[in-house]
Amino acid sequence: MATTSRRVLPGFTASLSVTILYLTVLVLIPLAACVMKTLSLSPAEFWAAVWTRQARAAYEFSIGASIVSALVNCVLGLLIAWVLVRYEFPGKRILDSLVDIPFALPTAVAGLVYSSLYVERGWLGQFLVPMGIEAAYTRLGVVVVLVFIGLPFVVRALQPVLESLEVEAEEAAAMLGASRWQTFRWVIVPLILPALVTGFSLSLARALGEYGSVVFVSANRPFVDQIAPMLIVAKLEEFQYGEATAIAVVLLIMSFALLIAVNVLERWSKRHYA
Repeated sequence: MATTSRRVLPGFTASLSVTILYLTVLVLIPLAACVMKTLSLSPAEFWAAVWTRQARAAYEFSIGASIVSALVNCVLGLLIAWVLVRYEFPGKRILDSLVDIPFALPTAVAGLVYSSLYVERGWLGQFLVPMGIEAAYTRLGVVVVLVFIGLPFVVRALQPVLESLEVEAEEAAAMLGASRWQTFRWVIVPLILPALVTGFSLSLARALGEYGSVVFVSANRPFVDQIAPMLIVAKLEEFQYGEATAIAVVLLIMSFALLIAVNVLERWSKRHYA
């Protein structure tokens, strides 16, 4: 007797309703309210608010710092994930747990700790500042904290993929005379590239809207180390709610554009290397 299989999971209607309700209340309505708030401004006022020299500098630094931190996380995350998957050593479980600290630690605490470490008299700053390396209240400090908060996304995206890799493929490449670099470049990279792009996109998205940790390590100097979220807060403190919302909408559009570009790259990598 042939059995029929249901293609729809039980409770689909109820779960779909909850999903739509969640997306509507917590995502769509706030985004729509943000966009509607900008309608209080005329087109000329909107343009004047979002395209000043200070605003453009904040956009540029926010996007640039986020991309740089995401690229750094790709390198560090790959190295850490490789060590955690391929090697056994004392304290491995502790190290694996430490990777998730940025998920549990309030970002404001992270920013406060980093600013204390890298100031001139801090534990690390007392050695780095005389060498000309200033990581507190500078652009470098902003990138450092963005690396901290985004690193777990790359590590956790790569770990399952590295665990599933067949060692036999690497051994076959070595037997055919491939060097370690050639094995990594032509055997390992194509297999992990989709996961690496995923980790990059998650790290980038996390860094782009970060505020809590940056506020403690940035001097918030216009045209120097002021990020877009800090500019929005500055406008709110001046009771310029329409201008603040307009800048938020521009940042939202830029975020969507970057994520769409990364998703296209991710699909391309999966199609060519999966």
